[in-house]
Amino acid sequence: MPPESGNGYPSAPSGKTGGQREIIFEFTPIGGSVKVAAVDVLTGVEVSVTGPVGPASQRELQRIALAKLRLRLVREGYAADTPDVQPKGSSDSGGGIIV
Repeated sequence: MPPESGNGYPSAPSGKTGGQREIIFEFTPIGGSVKVAAVDVLTGVEVSVTGPVGPASQRELQRIALAKLRLRLVREGYAADTPDVQPKGSSDSGGGIIV
């Protein structure tokens, strides 16, 4: 279990998921709910989900946030399973994404 902040939620747990990808999870309590943000360290892509407070819901929200992040990486043209992520169609370092 990641170290907890003063409010009972992990301050900023991170971990490897599926190969060499590192994902940072941030838990922010908001009243009777908690917002879970998942950030892919390699690409900087971030998603968030919100749900009820509780230990079981914390695990479920983290799982949902991870699934949502993987889907977003695929939709944006990033290879979700490899550590050397490159935007689809970008062979040069000029930036931008081909639409």
